[in-house]
Amino acid sequence: METATQASEETQAGMTQSDDVVVVRSLEKVFRDFWGRPKAKAINDVSFEVRKGEVFGLLGPNGSGKSTTIKVLLGLLNPSRGVARIFGRSPRDVKTKERIGYLPEESYLYRYLNSAETLDFFGGLFALDAEEKKRRSEQLLEMVGLKGVQMRTVGEFSKGMQRRIGLAQALINDPDLVILDEPTAGMDPVGCREIKDLILNLKGRGKTVILSSHLLADVEDVCDRAVIYYGGKVQQYGTLEELLTERDSVQFTVPALSDTAQKEVLEVMGRHVDRESIRVDNPSQNLESLFLNVVEEARASDETSGATSGSEVAEFLRADEPVPTQAEKMLERLADKEAAQPAAQEKAEAAEPETPKVDEAKLDSLSETETEPETKKPEPKAASKKNLDEVDDKLSGLLGD
Repeated sequence: METATQASEETQAGMTQSDDVVVVRSLEKVFRDFWGRPKAKAINDVSFEVRKGEVFGLLGPNGSGKSTTIKVLLGLLNPSRGVARIFGRSPRDVKTKERIGYLPEESYLYRYLNSAETLDFFGGLFALDAEEKKRRSEQLLEMVGLKGVQMRTVGEFSKGMQRRIGLAQALINDPDLVILDEPTAGMDPVGCREIKDLILNLKGRGKTVILSSHLLADVEDVCDRAVIYYGGKVQQYGTLEELLTERDSVQFTVPALSDTAQKEVLEVMGRHVDRESIRVDNPSQNLESLFLNVVEEARASDETSGATSGSEVAEFLRADEPVPTQAEKMLERLADKEAAQPAAQEKAEAAEPETPKVDEAKLDSLSETETEPETKKPEPKAASKKNLDEVDDKLSGLLGD
Protein backbone atom coordinates (compact mmCIF):
# COMPACT_ATOMS: atom_id res chain seq x y z
CA MET A 1 0.00 0.00 0.00
CA GLU A 2 1.09 3.53 -0.73
CA THR A 3 0.46 6.81 0.95
CA ALA A 4 0.19 10.10 -0.92
CA THR A 5 3.81 10.91 0.09
CA GLN A 6 5.09 7.59 -1.22
CA ALA A 7 3.25 8.15 -4.49
CA SER A 8 4.94 11.53 -4.87
CA GLU A 9 8.37 10.02 -4.25
CA GLU A 10 7.69 7.24 -6.75
CA THR A 11 6.73 9.72 -9.44
CA GLN A 12 9.78 11.89 -8.86
CA ALA A 13 12.05 8.86 -8.93
CA GLY A 14 10.88 6.90 -11.93
CA MET A 15 7.91 8.39 -13.77
CA THR A 16 8.36 10.68 -16.76
CA GLN A 17 5.95 13.52 -17.23
CA SER A 18 4.70 12.09 -20.55
CA ASP A 19 3.36 9.01 -18.72
CA ASP A 20 1.09 11.10 -16.51
CA VAL A 21 -2.25 12.28 -17.89
CA VAL A 22 -3.34 13.73 -14.53
CA VAL A 23 -0.97 15.05 -11.88
CA VAL A 24 -2.26 16.31 -8.50
CA ARG A 25 0.17 17.67 -5.92
CA SER A 26 -0.67 18.94 -2.40
CA LEU A 27 -4.17 19.87 -3.54
CA GLU A 28 -6.39 21.69 -1.07
CA LYS A 29 -9.85 23.21 -1.43
CA VAL A 30 -11.45 25.29 1.33
CA PHE A 31 -15.02 26.54 0.97
CA ARG A 32 -15.67 29.86 2.67
CA ASP A 33 -18.79 31.70 3.79
CA PHE A 34 -19.92 35.17 2.68
CA TRP A 35 -17.42 36.85 5.01
CA GLY A 36 -14.50 34.80 3.74
CA ARG A 37 -14.25 32.65 6.85
CA PRO A 38 -13.31 28.95 6.34
CA LYS A 39 -16.47 26.87 6.23
CA ALA A 40 -15.33 23.40 5.15
CA LYS A 41 -12.08 21.86 3.92
CA ALA A 42 -13.27 19.48 1.20
CA ILE A 43 -9.76 18.46 0.06
CA ASN A 44 -6.74 18.38 2.35
CA ASP A 45 -3.22 17.84 0.96
CA VAL A 46 -4.18 15.35 -1.77
CA SER A 47 -1.51 14.02 -4.14
CA PHE A 48 -1.75 11.33 -6.84
CA GLU A 49 -1.19 10.79 -10.53
CA VAL A 50 -3.17 8.99 -13.22
CA ARG A 51 -1.12 7.28 -15.91
CA LYS A 52 -1.89 7.03 -19.58
CA GLY A 53 -4.02 4.03 -20.57
CA GLU A 54 -5.13 3.03 -17.06
CA VAL A 55 -8.45 2.94 -15.23
CA PHE A 56 -8.16 4.87 -11.98
CA GLY A 57 -10.70 4.62 -9.17
CA LEU A 58 -11.79 7.39 -6.79
CA LEU A 59 -13.32 5.79 -3.70
CA GLY A 60 -14.70 7.14 -0.46
CA PRO A 61 -17.90 7.73 1.51
CA ASN A 62 -20.24 10.65 0.84
CA GLY A 63 -18.64 14.02 1.49
CA SER A 64 -15.08 12.69 1.40
CA GLY A 65 -13.96 14.98 -1.45
CA LYS A 66 -14.31 12.85 -4.60
CA SER A 67 -16.68 15.15 -6.49
CA THR A 68 -14.71 18.23 -5.43
CA THR A 69 -11.55 16.65 -6.83
CA ILE A 70 -13.32 15.96 -10.13
CA LYS A 71 -14.58 19.55 -10.34
CA VAL A 72 -11.03 20.84 -9.81
CA LEU A 73 -9.76 18.51 -12.57
CA LEU A 74 -12.46 19.84 -14.90
CA GLY A 75 -11.58 23.46 -14.12
CA LEU A 76 -14.96 24.13 -12.54
CA LEU A 77 -13.37 24.99 -9.18
CA ASN A 78 -10.11 26.73 -8.37
CA PRO A 79 -7.98 25.01 -5.71
CA SER A 80 -7.15 26.96 -2.58
CA ARG A 81 -3.65 25.52 -2.65
CA GLY A 82 -1.64 22.99 -4.64
CA VAL A 83 -1.39 22.09 -8.32
CA ALA A 84 -3.51 20.07 -10.74
CA ARG A 85 -2.38 19.37 -14.32
CA ILE A 86 -4.20 17.63 -17.17
CA PHE A 87 -2.03 16.63 -20.16
CA GLY A 88 0.61 18.96 -18.72
CA ARG A 89 -1.73 21.97 -18.86
CA SER A 90 -4.05 23.82 -16.54
CA PRO A 91 -7.52 22.25 -16.18
CA ARG A 92 -9.01 25.59 -17.30
CA ASP A 93 -7.18 25.50 -20.64
CA VAL A 94 -9.60 25.17 -23.58
CA LYS A 95 -7.30 22.75 -25.41
CA THR A 96 -7.42 20.50 -22.35
CA LYS A 97 -11.22 20.48 -22.23
CA GLU A 98 -11.41 19.36 -25.88
CA ARG A 99 -9.77 16.07 -24.88
CA ILE A 100 -12.02 15.31 -21.89
CA GLY A 101 -15.34 13.47 -21.76
CA TYR A 102 -17.38 13.84 -18.56
CA LEU A 103 -20.42 12.03 -17.21
CA PRO A 104 -21.66 13.87 -14.09
CA GLU A 105 -23.35 12.15 -11.16
CA GLU A 106 -26.71 13.57 -12.29
CA SER A 107 -27.61 13.76 -15.98
CA TYR A 108 -28.44 17.42 -16.64
CA LEU A 109 -29.87 17.20 -20.17
CA TYR A 110 -32.46 19.17 -22.15
CA ARG A 111 -35.65 17.27 -21.40
CA TYR A 112 -37.47 18.32 -24.59
CA LEU A 113 -34.77 17.04 -26.97
CA ASN A 114 -34.79 13.44 -28.14
CA SER A 115 -31.68 11.23 -28.09
CA ALA A 116 -30.52 12.06 -31.60
CA GLU A 117 -31.01 15.80 -31.05
CA THR A 118 -29.13 15.62 -27.75
CA LEU A 119 -26.06 14.04 -29.36
CA ASP A 120 -26.31 16.45 -32.29
CA PHE A 121 -26.21 19.36 -29.83
CA PHE A 122 -23.19 18.09 -27.90
CA GLY A 123 -21.41 17.13 -31.13
CA GLY A 124 -21.88 20.71 -32.29
CA LEU A 125 -20.09 21.97 -29.17
CA PHE A 126 -16.97 20.15 -30.38
CA ALA A 127 -17.37 21.54 -33.93
CA LEU A 128 -17.82 18.10 -35.52
CA ASP A 129 -18.89 18.22 -39.15
CA ALA A 130 -22.42 17.08 -39.97
CA GLU A 131 -21.51 13.68 -41.47
CA GLU A 132 -19.11 12.71 -38.66
CA LYS A 133 -21.59 13.90 -36.04
CA LYS A 134 -24.37 11.79 -37.56
CA ARG A 135 -22.13 8.72 -37.87
CA ARG A 136 -20.97 8.90 -34.27
CA SER A 137 -24.49 9.56 -32.97
CA GLU A 138 -25.87 6.47 -34.71
CA GLN A 139 -23.06 4.28 -33.40
CA LEU A 140 -23.38 5.59 -29.85
CA LEU A 141 -27.17 5.16 -29.75
CA GLU A 142 -26.73 1.59 -30.97
CA MET A 143 -24.01 0.99 -28.37
CA VAL A 144 -26.03 2.23 -25.37
CA GLY A 145 -29.23 0.45 -26.48
CA LEU A 146 -31.34 3.55 -27.23
CA LYS A 147 -31.62 3.32 -31.02
CA GLY A 148 -35.16 1.92 -30.78
CA VAL A 149 -36.35 4.84 -28.63
CA GLN A 150 -34.29 7.65 -30.13
CA MET A 151 -37.38 9.69 -31.06
CA ARG A 152 -38.61 9.86 -27.46
CA THR A 153 -37.69 12.99 -25.53
CA VAL A 154 -35.10 12.69 -22.79
CA GLY A 155 -37.65 13.95 -20.24
CA GLU A 156 -39.62 10.71 -20.74
CA PHE A 157 -36.62 8.50 -19.95
CA SER A 158 -36.11 6.58 -16.74
CA LYS A 159 -33.00 7.35 -14.70
CA GLY A 160 -31.18 4.38 -16.15
CA MET A 161 -31.98 5.45 -19.72
CA GLN A 162 -30.84 9.00 -18.94
CA ARG A 163 -27.53 7.58 -17.72
CA ARG A 164 -27.20 5.77 -21.04
CA ILE A 165 -27.69 8.91 -23.15
CA GLY A 166 -25.43 10.79 -20.70
CA LEU A 167 -22.68 8.25 -21.33
CA ALA A 168 -23.14 8.65 -25.09
CA GLN A 169 -22.71 12.45 -24.87
CA ALA A 170 -19.56 11.98 -22.80
CA LEU A 171 -18.01 9.97 -25.65
CA ILE A 172 -19.22 11.98 -28.68
CA ASN A 173 -15.84 13.78 -28.98
CA ASP A 174 -13.77 10.56 -28.73
CA PRO A 175 -11.94 11.90 -25.63
CA ASP A 176 -8.47 10.89 -24.44
CA LEU A 177 -9.53 11.25 -20.79
CA VAL A 178 -12.95 10.01 -19.67
CA ILE A 179 -14.21 11.00 -16.22
CA LEU A 180 -17.21 8.96 -15.04
CA ASP A 181 -18.99 9.93 -11.82
CA GLU A 182 -21.27 7.07 -10.71
CA PRO A 183 -21.80 5.80 -14.30
CA THR A 184 -23.86 2.76 -13.28
CA ALA A 185 -26.24 4.58 -10.91
CA GLY A 186 -29.84 3.61 -11.73
CA MET A 187 -28.84 1.09 -14.38
CA ASP A 188 -29.87 -2.55 -14.55
CA PRO A 189 -27.20 -5.28 -14.17
CA VAL A 190 -27.01 -5.83 -17.94
CA GLY A 191 -26.28 -2.14 -18.47
CA CYS A 192 -23.71 -2.19 -15.66
CA ARG A 193 -21.89 -5.07 -17.29
CA GLU A 194 -21.91 -3.28 -20.66
CA ILE A 195 -20.45 -0.10 -19.16
CA LYS A 196 -17.68 -2.08 -17.50
CA ASP A 197 -16.89 -3.78 -20.80
CA LEU A 198 -16.87 -0.38 -22.50
CA ILE A 199 -14.40 0.96 -19.91
CA LEU A 200 -12.07 -1.96 -20.57
CA ASN A 201 -12.36 -1.36 -24.32
CA LEU A 202 -11.47 2.32 -23.88
CA LYS A 203 -8.44 1.21 -21.88
CA GLY A 204 -7.49 -1.10 -24.75
CA ARG A 205 -7.40 1.92 -27.06
CA GLY A 206 -4.98 3.72 -24.77
CA LYS A 207 -7.65 5.98 -23.26
CA THR A 208 -7.44 7.02 -19.63
CA VAL A 209 -10.51 6.58 -17.42
CA ILE A 210 -11.18 8.04 -13.97
CA LEU A 211 -14.04 6.19 -12.28
CA SER A 212 -15.81 7.45 -9.16
CA SER A 213 -18.29 4.94 -7.77
CA HIS A 214 -19.81 3.68 -4.54
CA LEU A 215 -20.25 0.23 -6.11
CA LEU A 216 -16.98 -1.34 -5.09
CA ALA A 217 -17.58 -4.43 -7.23
CA ASP A 218 -17.53 -2.22 -10.34
CA VAL A 219 -14.24 -0.66 -9.30
CA GLU A 220 -12.75 -4.05 -8.52
CA ASP A 221 -13.69 -5.39 -11.97
CA VAL A 222 -12.13 -2.63 -14.08
CA CYS A 223 -9.66 -0.46 -12.12
CA ASP A 224 -5.89 -0.83 -12.19
CA ARG A 225 -5.21 1.51 -9.27
CA ALA A 226 -7.37 3.37 -6.80
CA VAL A 227 -7.28 6.03 -4.14
CA ILE A 228 -9.46 5.89 -1.01
CA TYR A 229 -10.59 9.19 0.49
CA TYR A 230 -11.88 9.97 3.96
CA GLY A 231 -12.28 13.44 5.46
CA GLY A 232 -10.78 15.03 2.36
CA LYS A 233 -7.51 13.12 2.79
CA VAL A 234 -5.98 10.18 0.92
CA GLN A 235 -6.09 7.21 3.30
CA GLN A 236 -4.91 4.43 0.97
CA TYR A 237 -3.45 4.52 -2.53
CA GLY A 238 -2.09 1.80 -4.79
CA THR A 239 -2.90 -1.01 -7.20
CA LEU A 240 -5.98 -3.17 -6.61
CA GLU A 241 -3.75 -6.17 -6.02
CA GLU A 242 -1.81 -4.37 -3.31
CA LEU A 243 -4.98 -3.10 -1.64
CA LEU A 244 -6.97 -6.35 -1.75
CA THR A 245 -4.47 -9.17 -1.29
CA GLU A 246 -4.53 -10.81 2.14
CA ARG A 247 -0.95 -11.84 2.75
CA ASP A 248 -1.71 -13.89 5.86
CA SER A 249 -3.90 -16.56 4.17
CA VAL A 250 -3.85 -18.83 1.08
CA GLN A 251 -6.79 -20.15 -0.95
CA PHE A 252 -6.87 -23.46 -2.87
CA THR A 253 -9.47 -24.29 -5.54
CA VAL A 254 -9.70 -27.95 -6.61
CA PRO A 255 -12.34 -30.15 -8.31
CA ALA A 256 -14.88 -31.91 -6.10
CA LEU A 257 -13.22 -34.56 -3.93
CA SER A 258 -14.64 -37.65 -2.33
CA ASP A 259 -15.14 -37.75 1.42
CA THR A 260 -12.09 -39.95 1.80
CA ALA A 261 -9.91 -37.59 -0.23
CA GLN A 262 -11.14 -34.59 1.75
CA LYS A 263 -10.25 -36.27 5.03
CA GLU A 264 -6.75 -37.05 3.76
CA VAL A 265 -6.21 -33.45 2.64
CA LEU A 266 -7.50 -32.08 5.93
CA GLU A 267 -5.21 -34.41 7.88
CA VAL A 268 -2.19 -33.13 5.96
CA MET A 269 -3.20 -29.48 6.47
CA GLY A 270 -3.94 -30.14 10.14
CA ARG A 271 -0.30 -31.03 10.71
CA HIS A 272 0.77 -27.50 9.76
CA VAL A 273 -2.09 -25.21 10.83
CA ASP A 274 -4.85 -25.13 13.39
CA ARG A 275 -7.72 -27.35 12.21
CA GLU A 276 -10.31 -24.73 13.18
CA SER A 277 -8.78 -22.17 10.81
CA ILE A 278 -9.42 -24.41 7.78
CA ARG A 279 -12.69 -23.78 5.92
CA VAL A 280 -14.16 -26.13 3.32
CA ASP A 281 -17.10 -25.03 1.14
CA ASN A 282 -18.35 -25.08 -2.44
CA PRO A 283 -17.75 -22.12 -4.79
CA SER A 284 -20.79 -20.21 -6.06
CA GLN A 285 -21.39 -17.84 -8.95
CA ASN A 286 -22.00 -14.17 -8.20
CA LEU A 287 -25.44 -12.61 -8.45
CA GLU A 288 -24.50 -10.63 -11.57
CA SER A 289 -23.73 -13.80 -13.56
CA LEU A 290 -26.98 -15.41 -12.42
CA PHE A 291 -28.98 -12.30 -13.41
CA LEU A 292 -27.40 -12.14 -16.88
CA ASN A 293 -28.23 -15.81 -17.49
CA VAL A 294 -31.87 -15.29 -16.50
CA VAL A 295 -32.21 -12.21 -18.73
CA GLU A 296 -30.62 -14.03 -21.65
CA GLU A 297 -33.14 -16.85 -21.41
CA ALA A 298 -36.09 -14.44 -21.01
CA ARG A 299 -35.06 -12.31 -24.01
CA ALA A 300 -35.47 -15.31 -26.29
CA SER A 301 -39.24 -15.40 -25.68
CA ASP A 302 -40.31 -12.01 -24.27
CA GLU A 303 -40.15 -8.43 -25.53
CA THR A 304 -39.62 -5.14 -23.70
CA SER A 305 -40.59 -1.51 -24.35
CA GLY A 306 -37.64 -0.19 -22.32
CA ALA A 307 -33.96 0.05 -23.11
CA THR A 308 -32.52 -3.03 -24.79
CA SER A 309 -29.13 -4.57 -24.37
CA GLY A 310 -26.59 -2.32 -26.05
CA SER A 311 -24.77 -3.41 -29.17
CA GLU A 312 -21.00 -3.66 -29.51
CA VAL A 313 -18.82 -0.66 -28.74
CA ALA A 314 -19.16 2.19 -31.25
CA GLU A 315 -16.75 1.75 -34.14
CA PHE A 316 -14.87 5.02 -33.54
CA LEU A 317 -14.34 4.02 -29.88
CA ARG A 318 -13.36 0.42 -30.57
CA ALA A 319 -9.92 -0.91 -29.69
CA ASP A 320 -7.80 -2.40 -32.47
CA GLU A 321 -7.60 -5.64 -30.47
CA PRO A 322 -10.73 -6.34 -28.36
CA VAL A 323 -10.06 -6.63 -24.65
CA PRO A 324 -11.21 -10.05 -23.39
CA THR A 325 -13.62 -10.03 -20.46
CA GLN A 326 -15.43 -12.69 -18.48
CA ALA A 327 -18.84 -11.59 -19.82
CA GLU A 328 -17.74 -11.20 -23.45
CA LYS A 329 -19.06 -14.58 -24.62
CA MET A 330 -22.38 -14.04 -22.87
CA LEU A 331 -22.85 -10.60 -24.43
CA GLU A 332 -21.97 -12.02 -27.85
CA ARG A 333 -24.76 -14.56 -27.49
CA LEU A 334 -27.16 -11.74 -26.61
CA ALA A 335 -26.06 -9.81 -29.68
CA ASP A 336 -26.49 -12.87 -31.96
CA LYS A 337 -30.17 -13.08 -31.06
CA GLU A 338 -30.63 -9.54 -32.30
CA ALA A 339 -28.58 -10.06 -35.47
CA ALA A 340 -31.73 -10.13 -37.60
CA GLN A 341 -32.60 -6.56 -36.62
CA PRO A 342 -29.43 -4.93 -38.04
CA ALA A 343 -29.92 -6.96 -41.24
CA ALA A 344 -33.43 -5.58 -41.68
CA GLN A 345 -32.17 -2.08 -40.96
CA GLU A 346 -29.45 -2.43 -43.61
CA LYS A 347 -32.05 -3.42 -46.19
CA ALA A 348 -34.16 -0.42 -45.27
CA GLU A 349 -31.12 1.86 -45.56
CA ALA A 350 -30.26 0.33 -48.93
CA ALA A 351 -33.77 1.13 -50.17
CA GLU A 352 -33.60 4.77 -49.05
CA PRO A 353 -31.70 6.06 -52.15
CA GLU A 354 -34.76 5.19 -54.28
CA THR A 355 -36.87 7.85 -52.59
CA PRO A 356 -35.29 10.81 -54.43
CA LYS A 357 -36.66 9.37 -57.72
CA VAL A 358 -40.19 9.77 -56.43
CA ASP A 359 -39.42 13.29 -55.33
CA GLU A 360 -38.01 14.14 -58.77
CA ALA A 361 -41.17 12.89 -60.44
CA LYS A 362 -43.26 15.02 -58.14
CA LEU A 363 -41.11 18.00 -58.89
CA ASP A 364 -41.50 17.39 -62.66
CA SER A 365 -45.28 17.20 -62.32
CA LEU A 366 -45.29 20.40 -60.31
CA SER A 367 -43.14 22.16 -62.89
CA GLU A 368 -45.51 21.07 -65.67
CA THR A 369 -48.52 22.46 -63.84
CA GLU A 370 -46.69 25.72 -63.33
CA THR A 371 -45.74 26.11 -67.02
CA GLU A 372 -49.25 25.45 -68.35
CA PRO A 373 -50.75 28.80 -67.25
CA GLU A 374 -47.80 30.58 -68.82
CA THR A 375 -48.47 29.06 -72.27
CA LYS A 376 -52.16 29.83 -72.11
CA LYS A 377 -51.80 33.45 -71.03
CA PRO A 378 -50.65 34.84 -74.44
CA GLU A 379 -53.82 33.48 -76.15
CA PRO A 380 -56.26 35.87 -74.45
CA LYS A 381 -53.88 38.74 -75.19
CA ALA A 382 -53.82 37.87 -78.92
CA ALA A 383 -57.62 37.60 -79.02
CA SER A 384 -58.06 40.97 -77.34
CA LYS A 385 -55.62 42.60 -79.80
CA LYS A 386 -57.63 41.26 -82.76
CA ASN A 387 -60.85 42.69 -81.33
CA LEU A 388 -59.22 46.10 -80.91
CA ASP A 389 -58.08 46.07 -84.55
CA GLU A 390 -61.65 45.39 -85.71
CA VAL A 391 -62.93 48.27 -83.56
CA ASP A 392 -60.27 50.58 -85.02
CA ASP A 393 -61.34 49.67 -88.58
CA LYS A 394 -64.96 50.41 -87.83
CA LEU A 395 -64.09 53.77 -86.27
CA SER A 396 -61.89 54.74 -89.18
CA GLY A 397 -64.72 53.83 -91.55
CA LEU A 398 -67.12 55.98 -89.63
CA LEU A 399 -64.76 58.89 -89.56
CA GLY A 400 -64.07 58.52 -93.26
CA ASP A 401 -67.83 58.72 -94.05
